[in-house]
Amino acid sequence: MDSIPNFTPADIETVRQLVHQRYRETIQIQLADSELMLDLKRGQPVDCPTLFWHVHGANFAVIRSGLNRFRCQFFYTPHDQYGTGREEYDSLEQCVTTLLQVQADHERDHSLS
Repeated sequence: MDSIPNFTPADIETVRQLVHQRYRETIQIQLADSELMLDLKRGQPVDCPTLFWHVHGANFAVIRSGLNRFRCQFFYTPHDQYGTGREEYDSLEQCVTTLLQVQADHERDHSLS
């Protein structure tokens, strides 16, 4: 499998702006790597570029799984992880926007209980 391209400075700025719109504060976006099983038939984990940030007790990861393919999740602990209900996106902006909305809905729903 070909190497997955890194996030560009423009990609990182897009994420930074979307996160800032959600929280109205500057959040540090960190570069990381995640190992994913992208091809179950091959059974080999692939290193995927990842953007990670932490805010208000929640951790967020946006993972590039291909040229224009993104996956995402948010979590509070290793045993308390959530997705958006969609495995992959072809738009970074849609991926991050949906992730932030699902986490906001989760936060709201749990504050009402």
